[in-house]
Amino acid sequence: MSRIRTIIMGAAGRDFHNFNVYFRDNKEYEVVAFTATQIPNIDGRKYPAELAGSLYPAGIPIYPEADLVKLIKEERVDQVVFAYSDVPHEYVMHKASAVMAAGADFRLMGPQTTQVKSTKPVVSVCAVRTGSGKSQTTRRVSLILRDLGYRVAAIRHPMPYGDLVKQKVQRFASYADLDKHECTIEEREEYEPHIDNGVIVYAGVDYEAILRQAEQEVDIVLWDGGNNDFSFYVADLNIVVADPHRAGHEKSYHPGETNIRIADVFVINKVDTATPENVIAVRDNLYALNPSATVIEAASPLFVDDPAAIRGKRVLVIEDGPTLTHGEMAYGAGWVAARRFGAAEIVDPRPFAVGAISETYRKYPRTGAILPAMGYGDEMTRDLETTINNSDVDLVISATPIDLTRVLKVNKPLQRVRYELQEIGQPTLEDILKAKFGRK
Repeated sequence: MSRIRTIIMGAAGRDFHNFNVYFRDNKEYEVVAFTATQIPNIDGRKYPAELAGSLYPAGIPIYPEADLVKLIKEERVDQVVFAYSDVPHEYVMHKASAVMAAGADFRLMGPQTTQVKSTKPVVSVCAVRTGSGKSQTTRRVSLILRDLGYRVAAIRHPMPYGDLVKQKVQRFASYADLDKHECTIEEREEYEPHIDNGVIVYAGVDYEAILRQAEQEVDIVLWDGGNNDFSFYVADLNIVVADPHRAGHEKSYHPGETNIRIADVFVINKVDTATPENVIAVRDNLYALNPSATVIEAASPLFVDDPAAIRGKRVLVIEDGPTLTHGEMAYGAGWVAARRFGAAEIVDPRPFAVGAISETYRKYPRTGAILPAMGYGDEMTRDLETTINNSDVDLVISATPIDLTRVLKVNKPLQRVRYELQEIGQPTLEDILKAKFGRK
């Protein structure tokens, strides 16, 4: 039989994982291409032969997703696998319609065919949408498990935007490791807070190889999910974070709804800043989809070094990039802090934007008068720096999880906004984890 000619649609994450665990050594299939979207500058390269296996001695090309229909016809493609996340259900079906009209089958791959089994217990923390508060939830879980006596490493959902061969397996235990691996701002936002807490982070491209290395030094593996994807690993406990600022999204986004249906524990975050009506709506939607899961309500209180420095100032607010762009949030913790601590004006950064930052605003026009901390590579990082320094403001409020001054030279005073998860009422995450694993 001839091999099934396949394209994998992705964004340099789930697509590579699905290939590695299912297609790489599978002689029934021939993956003729990947397509790439969501993340800037990840197309136009190859999935390298060193990672692709013996069936692909020349590697596999990665094209822009805009070329998909043309590729299906030119390459006589039999099936297309959709392998990225944080998109509306309707969006997925529009892609399916385009693929089928071009003559190929359309496929979604679930946990049974893509999850890897660990030799150690796994706690998975995922979310309904990007920006729900998964990162602070993961940090909270890691500290609880450590207090219970367990050695823990966080394995982060992939962000391989550089040299894929070098990024096959990455281990981060210090800031020096971040520099060694030439991490982008987006990577630092996820890794630095764990390192600050003394928690080792793994990431990369080959997630079975990553898991096997992490298992050698931990008692419990903590899956730190991203982009509302579901876990790459079979989990002993599935924790899923929902955001009442986007009530209704828990039942209308892919694969967030998958996460909802397989969750053991829901964390409804941000109840301190959302309306009661939205909190109740999210709770009702979660119960309708998965009535057996335990529900925890939580806040993400803000911490600012010098709140008085904000009062009366004209400020530039910087927020986490993915949350504002494909996460579709119009504001985040920085905007809340600016309002709460009396900023005179939140200045629109768009007139000062240059290069890749201007392009980001064109691509995501709903982003509004907040600056997304986009830094997928050196050029975009420098454009972000220039945009900040061009801005006519008194003060910068940065709500990214990292200290931007480590990677940018900012010519204005800067106040960082930090936020950590704080459970409200009972049960708490500590109650859940202690009941599941006990003390070591």
